[in-house]
Amino acid sequence: MDARAVAGCFRGKTILVTGSTGFLGKLMVEKILRVQPDVKKLYLLVRAPDVASAEQRILTQVLGKDLFNTLREKHGLAGFQKLIKEKIVPLAGDVGSHNFRLDNSRADDLCEEIDIIIHGAATTSFYERYDVALATNALGAKYGCEFAKKCPNLELLLHVSTAFVTGTQDGLLLEKALKMGESLQPGYDLDIEAELELVEKVKTELTASKSSSSDKSLEKTAMKELGLKRACHFGWPNVYTFTKAMGEMLLEQHRGDLPVVNIRPTMVTSTFQDPFPGWIEGARTIDAMIVAYNEQAFPCFVGDRKDTMDAVPADMVVNATLVAMAVHLNEKGHVIYNVCSALQNPLTGYVLEDACWDYFSIYPRVQNGKPLKNKRPYVFKRFALFRAYLMLVYKLPLEMLHAVSLLFCGLFSQYYIKQNRRYNFLMLLVKLYAPYAFFKGCFDDTNIRRLRMEVKMDGNASNIFNFDIKSMDWHSYLLNVHVPAVLKYGRKNKGSV
Repeated sequence: MDARAVAGCFRGKTILVTGSTGFLGKLMVEKILRVQPDVKKLYLLVRAPDVASAEQRILTQVLGKDLFNTLREKHGLAGFQKLIKEKIVPLAGDVGSHNFRLDNSRADDLCEEIDIIIHGAATTSFYERYDVALATNALGAKYGCEFAKKCPNLELLLHVSTAFVTGTQDGLLLEKALKMGESLQPGYDLDIEAELELVEKVKTELTASKSSSSDKSLEKTAMKELGLKRACHFGWPNVYTFTKAMGEMLLEQHRGDLPVVNIRPTMVTSTFQDPFPGWIEGARTIDAMIVAYNEQAFPCFVGDRKDTMDAVPADMVVNATLVAMAVHLNEKGHVIYNVCSALQNPLTGYVLEDACWDYFSIYPRVQNGKPLKNKRPYVFKRFALFRAYLMLVYKLPLEMLHAVSLLFCGLFSQYYIKQNRRYNFLMLLVKLYAPYAFFKGCFDDTNIRRLRMEVKMDGNASNIFNFDIKSMDWHSYLLNVHVPAVLKYGRKNKGSV
């Protein structure tokens, strides 16, 4: 199969896409329209109360992005608008509900049309509300299967997950399905129904104990803390990977004989080359470190510079996904692909730090007309030493300042609040990302290597569906593409976890 044949597999197909407003979802929609303008229809399901609101979300959060500039230039403005009008159909719904919250007649009509379902909807925050993450990441997979089974012409259900559903265990992490109820914590069984009941119980108790029913912040915080607590209890580092793992369990339990491809990317970074280098949206795992390095917000962190960080550019994830879909159309069974880099082209902490250092040496921050010199952060190899250092050097002096401020009628209160908030943010960030800083596992890439062998690329076609991680140089990519892309985004979105 060559690149032309891959693109040809989507000609005349009607595709339902969930998660099109997300980072990978946008890339998927753009890529399909660009390589196969003869796709029949792309139904884009988005969370919205009505069709008009769904259309507005698609226009502003998907089609209005710079990502689609290449497509606009290719067709011209009038041609682009004509293409969008003919091919894109917004749907108002919710993946966390039966029938995606579509009315029965609309759902039935849609099922008759659909050839392919791309289920990419997810909440990717490591510190999401437990109820929200369960509905979207876990139940969404179950409802996706139920909907797919009602499509008589379905050729494929594509499920987008994460390689970290296998946790942060040591050793080789295989491309195999997760078993229902199997916890990463020995001696604990995971009961998804019980977790759903626990959420409702906690929310009911919170409602009963509130003095004011309008106070939603307590419920929000409680749900976030509950999600993180339950994830750690069962052996996952955060609520995102925990609920995505549940989603995969429900997928395996309910798929029946559906043709299913499950894509598990590792840490997704900005685009390497397609449709142009450096498109990114939302701060991802290593990006928070890059922004903090630029702003000198972290004097220290945890980890080992020698360790490998498994990352993959977003366009390579999309290319691997589309090739996998083309290869497995109408094949019964469940195939899993780890889209990863560590075995073929590892990225170490040394390479990341050197690239950041080189970039900021060439393009330093400027304050009052003078360039500011960055300092390399100290990296602790033990979490206990890191916490002790922060306690002695930052937290203890802060509390002493607080005590002095109280004696002088709150003289330093504003400064204390600002610095204490910064300290707490750092500790939360470390709590969420430390498991990845000390990650010693390695993702198996047997299936993805076989997939590369399936597709014969020649000449310029090699770039159309490139997902060969060995074709890139990490230092050059980070220096010239990813770091500037992250900073462009980071300046607009400071302080997000």
